Amino acid sequence: MSDNDKQMDSSRRDFLARAGATAGAAAVAPGVFLTAPAVAKPADQPVSSEQRWGLLVDTTRCADGCSACVSACEQYNGWGPGDAEKHSRPDQKAHWIRKVTVKEKATGHVTSLPIMCQHCETPPCADVCPTGASFKRADGIVLVDKHICIGCRYCMMACPYKARSFVHEDLEDQKPWAPRGKGTVEACTLCVDRVDAGEQPACVEACDRDGHKALLFGDLYDENSEISKQLREHGGKEIRADLGLNTGVRYRGI
Repeated sequence: MSDNDKQMDSSRRDFLARAGATAGAAAVAPGVFLTAPAVAKPADQPVSSEQRWGLLVDTTRCADGCSACVSACEQYNGWGPGDAEKHSRPDQKAHWIRKVTVKEKATGHVTSLPIMCQHCETPPCADVCPTGASFKRADGIVLVDKHICIGCRYCMMACPYKARSFVHEDLEDQKPWAPRGKGTVEACTLCVDRVDAGEQPACVEACDRDGHKALLFGDLYDENSEISKQLREHGGKEIRADLGLNTGVRYRGI
């Protein structure tokens, strides 16, 4: 393999980990093509394990019936709602994030909350992936490299949060920063391109804009970040804490 070939192969495998390569088309499998994401930051500024990005969900502020976070994710990353109209079956629509309602049987108390990839410190999806397509970046964001995903769906079975979707049918009008592909698995990326550009995930921005402020994003390792201060003062719970996954997404009010 020539030096140029090696460089190209390395770029393909690291395109999500570094959030970028130049726009174009790359083959995932015979007949499947993706649009590569735009460059989010220079390649000489890699992600660092000195940071760990996380999300705090305050369910006491999460309004029942509100789906602003879901709509923002759909629109920004290009997986709906128009995407659903192209499926032969409605249940094949992706769900990078979804709102669920939980009712406690003993008291009747109802809680509304969003569920997405929990960005585990020890992600089960990465443990079972036979190709390394499911992986965790040094800064804690869990991603799927669509170029080496073979669609086995082992990660979907391993995920205790049902946070991953499989693309069954052909796709159109993909967003250059959120590549997708038929026959691959996908999930919440915490809007990794926005994070690398110093911005908030689309769901957080939408929740703030609607005045709910139920989502707080930041660096869990920075003791001076607002998310660290809130967790230190008020605490936060993991969903299925018994699994010992040390999730990057924490909840208040559950």
